[in-house]
Amino acid sequence: MRKLFKQYGLLVWLAVILIAGFASITVIAYLASRDAIQQVTAEQTLPISGDNVYSELQKDLLRPVSVSSQMAHDTFVRDWLLNGEQDSERLVKYLDEVKRNNNALSSFLVSDLSRNYYSAGGAVRAVSPTDARDQWFFRSRQQKNPYETSTDIDAVNRSLTVLAIHRVVDYNGKFIGAVGLGLTSDAIRNLIDSYQKRFQRSIYLVDQKGNIVLSGNTARQAATLQALPGLNGLAAAILANKKNAPLQLEYKTDTATTLVNVRFIPELGWHLLVAQDIAPSIKPLQDIFLVILAIGATATLIALTTLSISVRRYQKRIETSAATDQLTTLLNRQAFDFVFRQALLDSERSRQPLCVILADIDFFKKINDKQGHLIGDHVLREIAMIARRSLRESDVICRWGGEEFLVLLKNCTLEKATSIAENLRSTIAANDFSRTTALAKTRLAVTVSMGVAQYQDNDSEDSVFERAEVALSQAKQSGRNSVYFSE
Repeated sequence: MRKLFKQYGLLVWLAVILIAGFASITVIAYLASRDAIQQVTAEQTLPISGDNVYSELQKDLLRPVSVSSQMAHDTFVRDWLLNGEQDSERLVKYLDEVKRNNNALSSFLVSDLSRNYYSAGGAVRAVSPTDARDQWFFRSRQQKNPYETSTDIDAVNRSLTVLAIHRVVDYNGKFIGAVGLGLTSDAIRNLIDSYQKRFQRSIYLVDQKGNIVLSGNTARQAATLQALPGLNGLAAAILANKKNAPLQLEYKTDTATTLVNVRFIPELGWHLLVAQDIAPSIKPLQDIFLVILAIGATATLIALTTLSISVRRYQKRIETSAATDQLTTLLNRQAFDFVFRQALLDSERSRQPLCVILADIDFFKKINDKQGHLIGDHVLREIAMIARRSLRESDVICRWGGEEFLVLLKNCTLEKATSIAENLRSTIAANDFSRTTALAKTRLAVTVSMGVAQYQDNDSEDSVFERAEVALSQAKQSGRNSVYFSE
């Protein structure tokens, strides 16, 4: 197991790094995207939805306010009241036309003088300060605001109604009655349901005491804001907001985060709450996150499998490359040391002679300086090829240094080794190195100097190389392009 881990340890660590890195990046990207969605929802999407709902509500809910205001300022209504309320059929016809034109549940007028309640249906009754149904009228007599909106029991239709009531004053500003228009809460609730379906939000209308005046059928139902889980913790902040500017709030539960956009509608005296659970917005992101994880895990597995196969396939190539000189593809000096020690052991056991040849290219620096390093590299590769062709199969050649080569001759005497060296020297000297490269513009002749030495019983590993270097120095001193040996 230890050997296996040592062999594939890098692959294991690479797998851990890849998996950890991919998972970390994916999780960080998911969290960043989730936060971005929440931020965009809170700062852009939800406020825009709140503004749209607010505009729709103004159009649908404030229409009765506008119509009741027109009724209150209509000279026909004023004159009819001031002229003693004669010909009630004319008023009923007027109220019925207002009701039909505005698709309202009811339209009505109450005279302060007679205390008569007139409706579009023609019914007439007297209002009383002791009747709970009529308290809206006596409030309007005392209030300073020209109108009010409320939910109440319609006196005639006996149904929960959103009323828009407007004070009627004479031409001197004296209160003479009240007119109003009523919409059923069911109709308005259906409107809110259509908003919720269109905007995918929960919508509540809350009065200034925290009572939930209206909400959609699909929203969580409760009588007061304080009774709604989550929103109850925001009730104080919501009810304290009396500005028309939107207020952004949020609350969290164990499973979700809900964003709340709050607007105060001064015309109605109500708070508009548009709430959005961001979980549905994040759900597609979670699905994508899981898909990415699955794809990443599959891709990582495929990559690791391919890498494992590649490692096995190229491991021998890597080992070979580590022991090979890249330019000449000969053994390098480190690999040769191992081969030489093995050859020494074999020589001692078999009592067979062992020789080495140390070869140095003559004036190699001049070749590099005059012809360029590309030509110099070509010369090195060409000499390596000539040496392979000229030496025996059992002989080992390596690149010893920059322009030096070392040949190990097994089962070879000094005399025979010198002959092999001389043959190699003459072959190199006779070779036209310009024939195998287009870089050389003229004939390129190269010579080498060689030193030969035989391993003796009392030699150390280095002494045979030292004697070969001495012989090589003699060859250079004698004019180069020659072979000398050292006994």
